[in-house]
Amino acid sequence: MDDRPQRFEQIAMPHLDDVYRMARRLAGSQVEAEDLVQETFLRAYRAFDGFDLREYGARPWLLKILHNVFYTRAGHEARQPTLLDDAGFDNLAGELDQPDCGSLGAGKVDWEQFDEELKDAVDELAAEYREVLLLWSLEELSYKEIAEVCGIPLGTVMSRLYRARQQISNRLAGYARERGLHGMER
Repeated sequence: MDDRPQRFEQIAMPHLDDVYRMARRLAGSQVEAEDLVQETFLRAYRAFDGFDLREYGARPWLLKILHNVFYTRAGHEARQPTLLDDAGFDNLAGELDQPDCGSLGAGKVDWEQFDEELKDAVDELAAEYREVLLLWSLEELSYKEIAEVCGIPLGTVMSRLYRARQQISNRLAGYARERGLHGMER
């Protein structure tokens, strides 16, 4: 008797909401996100016999499949920046030596509660930066897990996260000043 459908349901399906949330943020539309999730879970089911839980579990595996589906659909290969594009030579060592900002804690980040200005700032990021930022902040993956999901070096993860936070900070500096918020300005 083939117990694959039952095992897949027990191991992969609990992560459906996480994968959809990430797809929604990457795709920008509900319809495209639903297509991405459907393709992700179809590919995961087809490859499930070769899946090994290893140390990270099913969620990073599913997010990696989502990453691959998203960038395959976007024809990303020709546009993918390299580490040299992400981190300039002038401050390469400084950018790669950024401290880990730590975990935000399970359940503490609810994207729907964010101000529209912040959501817009995140949505305006290049897809490569947005994905790393969302995997780190919303999905609470470690740098190492993000590197594995995205198929990029650890230094590139750190550089992209640094640049994403820098771009959002720059974008929201005026917003913070207008509302008298301190500590957000550069």
